[in-house]
Amino acid sequence: MPTQDYSTYSTPSPVPGPLAGLKVLELGQLIAGPFAAKTLADFGADIIKVETPGTGDPLRKWRLLKDGTSVWWQVQSRNKRSVALDLRQAQAQDIVRRLATESDVLIENFRPGAMEGWGLGPDALLKLNPRLIMLRISGYGQTGPYRDKPGFGVVAEAMGGLRHLTAEPGRVPVRVGVSIGDTLAALHGVIGILLALQERQRSGQGQVIDVALYEAVFNCMESLLPEYSAFGAVRGAAGSALPGIAPSNAYRCKDEGAPAASAGPPQARPAPSGGSEPREAGSVGVEGLSAGPPQARPAPSGGSEPREAGSVGAYVLIAGNGDSIFKRLMNTIGRPELGADPALADNAGRVAQVEKIDAAIGQWAADRTVDEVLAALDAVAVPAGRIYTVADIAADPHYQARGMLDKVRLDDGSLLAVPGIVPKLSRTPGSHRRNAPGIGQDTDAVLREMGLSPEQIKTLKDQGIVAGASQ
Repeated sequence: MPTQDYSTYSTPSPVPGPLAGLKVLELGQLIAGPFAAKTLADFGADIIKVETPGTGDPLRKWRLLKDGTSVWWQVQSRNKRSVALDLRQAQAQDIVRRLATESDVLIENFRPGAMEGWGLGPDALLKLNPRLIMLRISGYGQTGPYRDKPGFGVVAEAMGGLRHLTAEPGRVPVRVGVSIGDTLAALHGVIGILLALQERQRSGQGQVIDVALYEAVFNCMESLLPEYSAFGAVRGAAGSALPGIAPSNAYRCKDEGAPAASAGPPQARPAPSGGSEPREAGSVGVEGLSAGPPQARPAPSGGSEPREAGSVGAYVLIAGNGDSIFKRLMNTIGRPELGADPALADNAGRVAQVEKIDAAIGQWAADRTVDEVLAALDAVAVPAGRIYTVADIAADPHYQARGMLDKVRLDDGSLLAVPGIVPKLSRTPGSHRRNAPGIGQDTDAVLREMGLSPEQIKTLKDQGIVAGASQ
């Protein structure tokens, strides 16, 4: 177990936040919709999360569990209230309609058509509350030929162009180790909500925000499409390099107390043009790839083995791609002639000779430990860094100084480290106001706010339409 004493400890804060007074109804589950709502909640919005009675959001049981509940849940659902409703039942749908009439924002990430099937589509809800802003996150969007296909983040990352790039050349494309497609979609959704709220100040009208997972990923693919349009270039996997930008790569260093590492160049790069040849038969996923098993998974405990010689910790990332930075880098590694070479004075020239540059940096780094490399480059302001594990993060003083290693006291009295809140606002920062709720923990309170009597609430519970915390 980690023993770090994290620098900050959050007690529930009375600070209202910049979104105080904003009422949000969350009907989503798992990642994209709830992450969008969590972001709003961190900055003061009142989030009413609707969950299925008994089981709740499936995220409660994802990854590592503490006392039967995912520790991830404590991050994804902090500052929210939970109401347990069986949306298959008409009276539960009526409750959602009533909540929607009093809400500023509704967030959902069901498959397109699900909300309409419950009578909760935008046509119905905007008629009841013309000021309502509806964020709808789905795999492929609410329109188009793929709208009805099931879409998870991993599929969207592939369709959006990301998965094709995250591999070593000629190897199986690998997944980014987190649900980046869902998170990107959620953040695009939050941007959409803030835009719609600003516009509503002028028009007084709500609107629908349609976010597709694959489009959120595609929106971050930089020059991928323009390069294909202008040059027919299909960018391929480049391992640890950044195609068309030089030098920017991962370089092998010497392990502590070990002989110098191999001075071979970093991972192979694509052609200097930054593109790759048009696909032929047997492209990604077919021929030329190892037929071995997928990458090994960590042990079920979720922990990792101590680092070994030659592991990830023996690499350093160096980004010397600015023109003046490149000169300082070359002087530091003892190759001033490369820094003074007019042919390497700009990025285009460096890309054309990237293998030569990478070899020079790689040879220098191989004779030094990661700490020695970083000390030398920090001294001349060349961007460089080590590859962090979560253990590195938990021990890092900069994370601590920035309040990014937060501790919260759970309802059982134990402490849990969670990421701090971003972005950081100077006057009205986000805050931890309450822990993630139990299933239906706030059902009674929310129904009372709607004007229901204790007798009416009991009847709804007896009929299985709603559930409280103990049910």
